Order: sequence, then structure tokens, then C-alpha cells
Amino acid sequence: MNAIQSFLDEAGYLLTDGAMGTMLFASGLGHGGAPELWNVEQPDRVAAVHSAYLEAGSQIILTNTFGGSRYRLQLHNMESRVAELNRAAVKLLREAVAASGKKALVAGDIGPSGGLIQPLGELTYEEVVDGFAEQAAALIEGGVDILWIETMAALDEVKAAVEAVRRVSADIPVVTTMTFDTHGRTMMGVTPEKAANTLLSYGAAAVGGNCGNGPEEIIAVIQKMHAIAPQAILVAKANAGIPELVAGQPVYRASPEAMAEYARLAYDAGARIIGACCGSTAAHIQAIADALEGKRTGR
Repeated sequence: MNAIQSFLDEAGYLLTDGAMGTMLFASGLGHGGAPELWNVEQPDRVAAVHSAYLEAGSQIILTNTFGGSRYRLQLHNMESRVAELNRAAVKLLREAVAASGKKALVAGDIGPSGGLIQPLGELTYEEVVDGFAEQAAALIEGGVDILWIETMAALDEVKAAVEAVRRVSADIPVVTTMTFDTHGRTMMGVTPEKAANTLLSYGAAAVGGNCGNGPEEIIAVIQKMHAIAPQAILVAKANAGIPELVAGQPVYRASPEAMAEYARLAYDAGARIIGACCGSTAAHIQAIADALEGKRTGR
């Protein structure tokens, strides 16, 4: 039995954390800066975000490594620091969990490469696998419990990421989520139904949707995935509403109360791993935790 299923058997659902970038920007990270660099330059501020989510009730916490692949780090001329920054992220999160005294899974976060695989782009499939394998190796060496592949638009990139993880570990649980922000499909045209079937065929322990255009979109995704894969463990991690540009910066308007209602709807639609994405804070996660408390196994 993998760690995710073990947690679910105990409680009936799992609560993830919320946004990392939103919280770091509020702590002083400049727009355009590399959040992963703060794992070594501002570790206390990154740890404070993890601690806030743990205190709010999160049982799956993602490392600060969404852009931790060589492809994303090279935008900041830091592609040589993949291992250092990813291992530092795991260490920070492990210490935060230990200090909290709470039981939580440490998830190694892997975001998209930012490029496209041939023939649509310049990256070869093998190059993408190599890049993700480098990141996955550092996260696994650091001691993560699971790997969390998120915000994907193309199935071939998800496949490359999962293959990369399996090069490093044959059995670590992998969660995969895609972003359905283009008329109910991903930017590359993938439907929720196609995503669920394909990601499960890759051996994912849980699949679902994250980011996108807010809670309503994610609810529809979960409903469609549950209809064709009723036994699958589904993940809902919606943004805190649709962002509005204010002074050139995205602002998310969904209140904690609105996200609590989304969480109840996501659970009723079939999601069993529930959290939030861009624009969310520990207050949103606390509201979600309170809203879902009655869903606990045995209540």
C-alpha cells in the first residue's frame, strides 16, 4: 500500500496546501525572481509558508520546486544548481513537518518545463526526460514521500515526467495533474476524460486538475474524471478565483468562504485530495479544512 492510500484509509480524504508563489510574493519575493533560490537565500521565509499550511491542516505539502528543473532554472542562469536547490527544498519542508509535530506527506513538486516537445517545439522527448530525471533524483535523494507532477498541458510532457521519475525510483507514488484552462480542455486540447484515462495508464497513484480558471472549472473536471474513472483517486487544486490584473499584477478575489464551498463541491464530485493553487493562502486552506471536517471517515 502506498503512502497516499494509507492516509486515505485513515481519514477518507487528504488536504493539500495552497499557493507557494503567492505567499512568497507577499513575503518580499520580487516578481520575476526565482522562488527556488529562496530555499537557500531566505529559508526561514519558505519554511514559514510550509508551517502556516501545516498549522491550517494540510496533510500533503509540496516542496518549493515548481520551477526546479534545469529548463526553468536556466531562465535565471541557475541550471547548474538543480540538485542543490531541490535538495534544500526537501530539507526545509522535512524540518517544518518535524517541527509541527503533525503527520504530513512531503511531496516533491515538479512543474512543466516551459517548452514544447518536438515536433511542436524544439525540445526532444529524451531531453525532457533527462531534465525531469535530474530534478526527480534530487527530490528523491532529499527524502520526499511522493512526487507531484502538476500544471501540465501536454500528455507527452506528463509521460516524460513520469518516465523520468521511474528512472530514479520504481515504486515512489506519483501524482499527476493537468490544467484545463481552455474551454474545458488543456491548452493542448486534452479533455478531462482523456487525461484521466491516460494518466492512470502511466501508473499515477492519483490524477486530477489544478490551477486554471478557478473553482467552477475544477469541479467540472472532477465530475468528468469521476464519471469515467470512478475508482480513481482524484485531485482538485483550484486557483482562488480567476485572476484580475491590478497595476500589472494578478489579484485573486475568491474568499476563504468561497474556497470552502468549492472544497465541499469538489468532495461531492468525487475528489479525495483537495487543496488550492494560485492566489490561495493559509486562510483559504484553514477554511477548506473546516468545511471538510465533517467528511472525515467515521463521522
